[in-house]
Amino acid sequence: MSDTWLITGATSGFGRLVAARALTRGAHVIAVGRRGDLLADLAEQAPDRVTPIVLDITTPAAQATISAAIEAAGGLDVLVNNAGYGLFGAIEQISDAEARTLFDTNVLGNLAVLRAALPALRASRGRIVQLSSMNGQLAWASSGVYSASKGAVELLSEALAEELAPTGVRVTLVEPGIFATEFGTTAHAVLPDEVYAPTVGKFLSDFAQLPPSAFGDAGQVADAILALVDLPEPPLRLAIGADAITAIRASLQARLAELDKWEIKI
Repeated sequence: MSDTWLITGATSGFGRLVAARALTRGAHVIAVGRRGDLLADLAEQAPDRVTPIVLDITTPAAQATISAAIEAAGGLDVLVNNAGYGLFGAIEQISDAEARTLFDTNVLGNLAVLRAALPALRASRGRIVQLSSMNGQLAWASSGVYSASKGAVELLSEALAEELAPTGVRVTLVEPGIFATEFGTTAHAVLPDEVYAPTVGKFLSDFAQLPPSAFGDAGQVADAILALVDLPEPPLRLAIGADAITAIRASLQARLAELDKWEIKI
């Protein structure tokens, strides 16, 4: 395999696991992340096939920097748009600054990477993997702002898939459940006051007490992404993990039931 992959958030979590697997398959990986030391460690695995890009995708220069790296690599076959982080807390108590910073990374940064990569992906009839979450399909107490950011990625990706269909580029949203990655340590939680203690506070407390067995093997998500890019007609959405599948199915069924119950024929 001699494909070129661009992976954002390649320093840890799903991004790092996917990068390592792509290298094992012989790919050239343009690895984007904010930690130069971790990118250097990745590059040691295959110095001639890793292009480390130390970059914050929210900066004004991000699109131009990524475009230049793709051009230098001679094109692009696979984009894994993975960079992002979590923010949890009561909607009322998350500040404007915190919400803007989250959307800058999870949504606007995602868009900047897409704009940089799409010309080369159209030329190669490539593949786009958008890392979403089961929280892109549903929300619960404490996840409102984070879910909104992933919901934005879901809908822009749905439109993008339709827009790109004639070009041969295929888009897949990957919606993991709870997996053992660094997400839990990088996510930011805004502790609630007494008003939201019974809802937001309870969720955060219950989540903190989950046993290790509640967290899936993150390698399964990376393996699924590697399999996805080989499919001639991949799905638009792929939920991964029993918790994600169960929760998304229940959410969709509840929405359908509500739609049927309140349907007004005019």
